[in-house]
Amino acid sequence: MTQAQSAAQRPPLHLIDTEADSLYGLALGAEQRLPAVAELLLNEIDRAEIHPAGDLPAGVVTMGSTVEFIDEGSEVTRTVELVWPPEADINSGRISILTPIGAGLIGLSEGQSILWPDREGNERQIRIVKVARALA
Repeated sequence: MTQAQSAAQRPPLHLIDTEADSLYGLALGAEQRLPAVAELLLNEIDRAEIHPAGDLPAGVVTMGSTVEFIDEGSEVTRTVELVWPPEADINSGRISILTPIGAGLIGLSEGQSILWPDREGNERQIRIVKVARALA
């Protein structure tokens, strides 16, 4: 599937303005060592609707959110916390925004699904079940 086809099928995204700025800088800084993930994240930021923190719709994945999602192909459900790279610890369920799944979760809302590549480049249908946003 081409990136244009994938983007056309992707659901709307919502980002907090300050997080969008930080994520953009992070993705630009990662282009040399993680080009595929950086490109995915930059594309998601570009298509997102940006909001002040107080105006973000409920149930949206932000940095620090705890997210329950299901891989609709394998029917495996996972609960993870989406974190900045220095805080990542897969054994503790904290995944970095600079991973394919991290870049795919940011900005999605409860109930939304997205067709998204995994680390091997295989596309998976991921559905957001529940979001608990971090306290500001």
